[in-house]
Amino acid sequence: MDKRLLGASALALCMACGGGGGSEEDDTILVGAIFALTGATSDVGTIYADGVRDYVGWVNSNGGIDGRPLMLLYQDYGYRVDRAEQLYSEFVSEGVVAFMGWGTGDTEALRGRIADDQVPFMSASYSHVLGDPKEAPYNFLAGTTYSDQFLIVIDWIVENHPDGSPKIALLHHASPFGLSPYEQLGRDYAAAQGIELMAQEMPRGSTDFTAELTRLREWGAEYVVFQNTSAPVSVVLKNAASLSMTIPFFCLNWCANELLVELAREASEGVVGAMPFAPPASEGVSGLEEARAYLLLKDGSALEDQGVPYGQGWWTMAVMTEGIRRVVHDRLPLTGKNVKAALEGLADFDTGGVTFPITFTGENHRGAKGMRLFRVEEGRWVPLTDFRHAPSK
Repeated sequence: MDKRLLGASALALCMACGGGGGSEEDDTILVGAIFALTGATSDVGTIYADGVRDYVGWVNSNGGIDGRPLMLLYQDYGYRVDRAEQLYSEFVSEGVVAFMGWGTGDTEALRGRIADDQVPFMSASYSHVLGDPKEAPYNFLAGTTYSDQFLIVIDWIVENHPDGSPKIALLHHASPFGLSPYEQLGRDYAAAQGIELMAQEMPRGSTDFTAELTRLREWGAEYVVFQNTSAPVSVVLKNAASLSMTIPFFCLNWCANELLVELAREASEGVVGAMPFAPPASEGVSGLEEARAYLLLKDGSALEDQGVPYGQGWWTMAVMTEGIRRVVHDRLPLTGKNVKAALEGLADFDTGGVTFPITFTGENHRGAKGMRLFRVEEGRWVPLTDFRHAPSK
């Protein structure tokens, strides 16, 4: 698709793929993005992408940022690191002031170039290392890191385990995303508490995980935590039901959503989800009302039909936009360096209950330091805990 085919009506909703570089004459603010619309994580990636794009559409339908429209330059990258690097270079050369990424492997691969280019970058990856400004000075995490999610789940298991130290298995995606919570803090945290922890890879494209479950049962796993997306995890849950495995299952972020329940059906009952972003049906959460109204106006669809990944995309783009908004409001040059400084000034940023209040500083870009646990009951995600803080050490 020609990235220059972006007329005025398309700009208002930012639904076209790609676009021109913008200029001082039209005051357009360019933001780059790569989405997993195809590939191994597209089951949730497409929904997340809709949330990002619709937030931009909502901003433009409400006058932009002090009258300046946002233009999102985006492409599908198929969950390929080389394609992500290519598109990143292309969009940066067109003058984007910020960038929205997706996967762990590609975000970690790009972090050096992101720092050199001084382009604030928010990804759908919550790899713990990406929140350390010493390692990734221009990366920001709007969601609770995978490692903190895992540690919060481990703490909850320990608190509720009846006797002795639990044996926990991490079933994970075959990628840096999958191993992130294990290699970054999880393994060491479990060892320090005397917890037996094993990591078991889930082969990509597999349609049956009976062998992996059999291996976990022989090892004596008492709890299984998933670091994967909804579609493969739903297969595991169905396999477990056919094997009459009744041990507790836990999902970290990318399988804790409505899609899992839709795909696994009754096999998802009782699954506990680590949710940095609240489900749309949550009570007392006001931060998704604008998204709900926008969807209804746009095409008559319901937010509940989109689910958790949509809200993640919406609010990740909202946090990045807040940094841009502060620079524009203060009449400073709209540069990546200034957007970075503005984001580092966010303190207890309120998302209307969708996330833990977000704080960035010059020393810590891990914005949300806690989250809630939810559990599937009668086909719905219902709160299991209030916000829980990640362990400080």
